[in-house]
Parts: sequence; C-alpha cells; structure tokens
Amino acid sequence: MMITPENLLALAIFVLANLAAASTGAFFRPGAWYAALAKPPWTPPNWAFPVTWSVLFVLNAVAGWLVWITGAPGAAAALVLYGVSLVINASWSGVFFGLRRMEAGFFVVCALWLSIAAIIVAFAPISVIAAGMLGPYLTWVTIAAALNFRVWQLNPEETVRA
Repeated sequence: MMITPENLLALAIFVLANLAAASTGAFFRPGAWYAALAKPPWTPPNWAFPVTWSVLFVLNAVAGWLVWITGAPGAAAALVLYGVSLVINASWSGVFFGLRRMEAGFFVVCALWLSIAAIIVAFAPISVIAAGMLGPYLTWVTIAAALNFRVWQLNPEETVRA
C-alpha cells in the first residue's frame, strides 16, 4: 500500500464520516432521564461509553479505508453497506435518548448489529485485517443491545406513554 495524498484524503473522509455518526451522541445525551432509569448491575460506568465509542469509531474508519484503498472487486458494495451501517449507528442516540423510545432503540441496535456482522462478512474477502478490526465493534454493540433490552425490561412504565 502506497500512502498518497489521495489515500490520505480518503482516510480523512472515513474519519469525518465516523465523526458525523458519533456526533449524534453529543446532540442526544443521556441526561437526567437516563440517570433515573433502573439499570442492571453489569452496566458499564458512564466514562466507558465515550472512551469505547471513540476507539471503535477510529477502528471503523481505518477498516473502511483499508477496504477502499484496495480497489478490489466487491469493495464498493461493501462500502455501501458500511455507509448504511453508519446511518443506523447515528440514529440510535436520537431514538433512545432523544425520543426516549427504548423499544425502538432496541430494534435499531439489533439492525446495527446485523449490519456490522454483514460488513465483517463483506470485508473479509477484501481485507482480513479490516474485517478483524470490526470484531470489537460487534462485541460492544452486542453488549449495548443487551443493555438496551435489559433497561427496557427494567423500566416498562417508560414505554407506556400518551
């Protein structure tokens, strides 16, 4: 792989796309509503979320870039799926925290999980390294889905609103 200005520009675009997806978390913050919800004892500490998501978005950006720079057959289709996944990821904070819809948030996070799994499958024949870089992302989204579901279960009164 040769580092060229075009490749560096592409990396910047992947970083910006991931930053855009991550930024919804800044607009739709957990706040007092989330703090007051019952949560399982295995809920990660609040500081773990931004730290973990930052690392995962960096890995995701580099993984997408690694696939893009190959120019391999199938890379374009895999990257379309990648883009769809970023949109799904970006929507979760707005659904869960913004709309306060835990049940809808659970379905969004499940769609995100499926999209990440599909991206790993699509990336693997193009770049095993890129596919492997998404393993921690899939693991964290598995935890997030379980947490979303359990918080929804523990707070049924929050899903019954006029």
